[in-house]
Amino acid sequence: MSRIGKKPVAIPAGVTATVSGQSIEIKGPKGTLNFKATDDVTLAVEDGAVTVTPRGLSKRARQQWGMSRSMVENLITGVTKGFRKELEITGVGYRANLQGNVLKLSLGYSHDVNFEIPKDVTVTSPKQTEIVIEGIDAQRVGQVAANIREWKAPEPYKGKGIKYKGEFIFRKEGKKK
Repeated sequence: MSRIGKKPVAIPAGVTATVSGQSIEIKGPKGTLNFKATDDVTLAVEDGAVTVTPRGLSKRARQQWGMSRSMVENLITGVTKGFRKELEITGVGYRANLQGNVLKLSLGYSHDVNFEIPKDVTVTSPKQTEIVIEGIDAQRVGQVAANIREWKAPEPYKGKGIKYKGEFIFRKEGKKK
């Protein structure tokens, strides 16, 4: 039995959920998101909550049960609060500047890195060493953050690079004489 899947997902005020077949559409103050579930689960809106039930007892149905419930919860969170990832840049001369729809990153390369910002996320740079990514889709926000971090992942000796806020970088000791 899925402990996550058993819990119904409450629909807050100002949010509407519509189920048609295997797909669910959630409309809220920040926008509209939808999700198409597999044939292993059944989606239903009852008593102001979305319930997900498995269609069988197979391993795949039980896996999809908990995953589908988590996806629906992420949709509801996205259209009400939204998602946010914060990145920190560490290193001498490493900085980020926002110019229109392009994030310019100076990361110690011989050239600046120009990162094109997708339309469905908002990227801001409150300081030169901070990048904030916000949006309603958790997957898109995480993917954009990972793509930016990929340009210069933090290295273990000095910790230079782009890291998530609060991420711990395991530090190594350098060479000894």
